[in-house]
Amino acid sequence: MSVRTLRIPTRSVRMIERNAMAFRHNWMVIFSGFVEPVLYLLGIGFGIGSLVRTIPIGDGHTVSYAVFVAPALMASSAMNGAIYESTFNLFYKLRYARTFEAVISTPVGVEDATLGEVMWAIGRGSLYSVGFVIVMLALGLVASPWAILAVPASILVGFAFAALGAALTTFVRQWQDLDIIQLALQPMFLFSATFFPVTVYPPALRLLVEWTPLYRGIDLVRGLTTGGVGPGLLGDVAYLAVMGLIGVTIAALRLRSRLLK
Repeated sequence: MSVRTLRIPTRSVRMIERNAMAFRHNWMVIFSGFVEPVLYLLGIGFGIGSLVRTIPIGDGHTVSYAVFVAPALMASSAMNGAIYESTFNLFYKLRYARTFEAVISTPVGVEDATLGEVMWAIGRGSLYSVGFVIVMLALGLVASPWAILAVPASILVGFAFAALGAALTTFVRQWQDLDIIQLALQPMFLFSATFFPVTVYPPALRLLVEWTPLYRGIDLVRGLTTGGVGPGLLGDVAYLAVMGLIGVTIAALRLRSRLLK
């Protein structure tokens, strides 16, 4: 199916309104996902941070271990919020609630519904990011005025992973298949320079890690919050933006083919 069969989505906000109404009594479920990365920050950032005093971040600069870990957990929280919403919740809507079939029977089209779901997932990840940066400010873990851009950077991370999750979910056949996605996310979370610099890896493994999407998100947010701003961050932005656009396109094409038979 050609990409030209897709139309420009203009009613995506309707899907967001529908989800907001559906969740109006369950907001605590959404906010609960914010707690885990904060616990990681307090337990690892300050616990291990009491043993590991400083971490080099390039150009001869060093930061405390908590300052090093905090932006990585901020990017990870954006990823977790977006990917959960665009996989588990989206799969339920597709296979059990039949939400999309009901939605596309209205003037809201497949492209609108797809982009609306991605935007809703971005919103969930963004809530975590905003809350996390407030915690970072309160704990004195922001080392640069560039940190003001960390929230839009995290929104971009959420966009990339929400689109990826939506695209992958269109291939999922049963609940158990979602475990494969979680299996891929866990090592990405642990090894994407989240808790230690990527320079500790051998060159080949380091190259592999640097091409993972979470590493790109962490590198972007960490660069902004620690003041390590350079041309490389533009590469991170381009990587995440392209990944998001490709994911949205694949998801819309797959859902259009499936729902409009």
